[in-house]
Formats: sequence, C-alpha cells, structure tokens
Amino acid sequence: MNSSASNPVDSATATVLEGPPTLIRVPEHTVEIVSDAGEGAQKCGQLFGRASARMGNGVWTVEIIPAEIQPPARTPGSASGNRIRIGTEPVTNWGDAANVVVAFNEQVLLSRHRLDALAEDAVILIESQWETHEDPTIREEWRTAMEELEQRSYQFVRVPMEEECQKILDIPARGKNMFALGMLACIYGRDIEILRMLIAREFRKKAQEVTDINVALLEAGHRWAEEHLDLRVEVPIAKSDSAMVVMNGNQAVAMGAIAAGMELCAMYPITPATSASHYLSEVFEDFGGVVHQAEDEIAAVGVAIGASYAGKVAFTITSGPGLALKTEFLGLAVMTEMPLVLVDVQRGGPSTGLPTKVEQSDLLAAIFGQPGDTP
Repeated sequence: MNSSASNPVDSATATVLEGPPTLIRVPEHTVEIVSDAGEGAQKCGQLFGRASARMGNGVWTVEIIPAEIQPPARTPGSASGNRIRIGTEPVTNWGDAANVVVAFNEQVLLSRHRLDALAEDAVILIESQWETHEDPTIREEWRTAMEELEQRSYQFVRVPMEEECQKILDIPARGKNMFALGMLACIYGRDIEILRMLIAREFRKKAQEVTDINVALLEAGHRWAEEHLDLRVEVPIAKSDSAMVVMNGNQAVAMGAIAAGMELCAMYPITPATSASHYLSEVFEDFGGVVHQAEDEIAAVGVAIGASYAGKVAFTITSGPGLALKTEFLGLAVMTEMPLVLVDVQRGGPSTGLPTKVEQSDLLAAIFGQPGDTP
C-alpha cells in the first residue's frame, strides 16, 4: 500500500488487475465528469458529491454548462458536466485543476484541456468506442484530438462504457452516467449503499424498474473498476458532530428565504435564477409561503411591492436583464418606503449577457442604478 504513486495507471488500455491496486492518500482531490449535453454527467456529479458529503468529506461542486441550449454532439462546445472537489476539511473553492476525469468522448475532453482545467498528470477515463468507430470521420476526429491531448502528461485509460452498459440497457448511451458513478465510487471508496439510496430517491417518482436499472449500472461500473483500474484514492474524513450536506447557491437562497420568514416569492423565469424558485416551490407551502410566477419581470416586482403593502414579507428574484426591467418599480418602493428584497443571481456580460456564465456584472447597477435621491 503506497502513500503516493507517480503512475497509478499501468497502460492506455485497462487490463484485469493481477494484484492489489495502488492507493493514493491525499487531503483533497478534484474530479470532473464531462459529456455531451443531455448525457447525464451533471446527474452523475451531483450524486457523487452528495455521497461524499454524507460520508463526511468537505465538498465543492461546480456545474459545467454549455453556452448553447442544444449544442452539436461531439464538439468542444457541447461539454457539460460537473467538477467535484472533495477534502478532509471544508472546501471553499473549486480548485485549480482536475486530478481524475471521466470523459464520454474526446471532443468534450478537448474543451476542458484547452481551458487548462486538467492537472498535468490527470488520470483520464475515456470512452473507448470512438477510437475504432465505424465512421471514418469520427475515427479521424479521435486521432486528431488525441494527438493534441497526448502532448501533456495525462494518463489515459480507455473504458468500454457503452459496451458494458449494453449488457444492461437497450440504449446504452443513457446509462453511461451511472456506470461512471460506479467507477468513481470504487476509486474513491464511496459507500455503495449510500449511492443506492440516493439513486432510489432521485428516481422515486418513476417506475421501480428505472431505479433498478440505474442501480445495476452503478454496480456494473463499480465491478469494472475493481477488476481493471489500478487506482484508489483515499481522502480521509474529518470527525464532525454535524451532518454534511451539499447545496448550490440557489438552494441556499431558497433555504435562506424560509429561514428569514419570507411569505411571498414573485418571479419570472430567467437563467440562472430560476432554479431558486423551483427549489422554493417544492417546500414553501409547508412554511406558509407562496411562489407566484408573473407574466414578466416588471409584473413580478409589482406583485412583490403590492404584497409588501398588504403586510406580507415579500421578495423577487431575477438576473441582470430582469434587474434592468425592474428599475422603475424599485424606485417606487424607495419612494413609498415599501419593504422589498430583490435577489439578483448574476450572469456574465452586458445586455442579455451569457446566461450560463457568471460574474459580478450587476454590482454597479445594484448600487447606483436608480435616478434621484435613492439610497
């Protein structure tokens, strides 16, 4: 058993292990799961992060979101997924580079490589089918991409994900995310029972067969990693008297609204703010609250001001373009001295901006964006 290893992967093509796997013991490690949009890499990452938190690790997750709603498959612009950083102590940022990567094709991997998102010695588990695909164009894309990628010191393991999933699922591409989750569970020693429970909860509104298939895919990925991967990573768990949970910023906003005693959320759907109202609408009624979806951004802030006038504790939630539309009504709230909370989940860029990217783009507008003598 080693405390460190310079080359935890024997070769580019995984073979059956003949001895105990190499163990790396580290205080923190960063994982990325990246796929074409719609292949479920984000779901895989979310479940891995939740399981890690339940086991007691500090966790920080970041979604990898393509700029287009339906980008062309097998292109660098279609990269979608999650980065998960786990640590012995609380984790406060997403880290500099990923140590282990699961990539569903070489094009989305190329996207992360060009962004310098991967550690120089990253272990990359990549779907192997593209190298020998029947389409010569795809084979050439693989060859060209790998020539660029292999200029770094990445350690590649070709994994027949789709081939293995075919044994369980008629449409194997739909199962690769759970297979990948099983591999990561094996590598990082995640409790398989916790993952089974999380999968059952994730698909609780679907037929039992859906849960059973996803659990079978999880277990298949775990078995494959046990038999073929010469890599185990131990991130020790710090002792704690309190349970660890994983939430994103919008979930925290929803929980904060409840804790603050809010009674009404008036909103209009806008990325990246919308999911906060989604989370809130699932539980708000249990605390006597109401989520109101108005016909537009202006109406939403008007409803919140009207509710405040009627004695309710109200807030509205939006992003940059919505903030611009709400400006006049915010002035009205100031002039009439109506209590009002506005949550601005900022996106990047001016005007309509970049809905799937973030920056502190609205700071000056939020502070100085009103005419007249407005505090």
